[in-house]
Amino acid sequence: MAHTNKVMKSINAVDGSRCVDVFLRPDATYGFEEFRRDTEDASGWFPIGFYGEQVFASEREALDTAKVSVKWLESTGPAQRP
Repeated sequence: MAHTNKVMKSINAVDGSRCVDVFLRPDATYGFEEFRRDTEDASGWFPIGFYGEQVFASEREALDTAKVSVKWLESTGPAQRP
């Protein structure tokens, strides 16, 4: 089955090894997930937070919860908007 979520915002850690994606699902709900990549591994990004099943009514709500749940996001400053 094809991945059908649309990434609305992607925030990268300063060192580039982690990111958080806030996404919109086809049913108009939002979610977020934390990902990691290892530079020595060419397989790309893989989920590490397992937050993706949480459901939010808005992009803002998902981003605010991500900022509380993913500790390194605290150092990225105020919530970033596209």
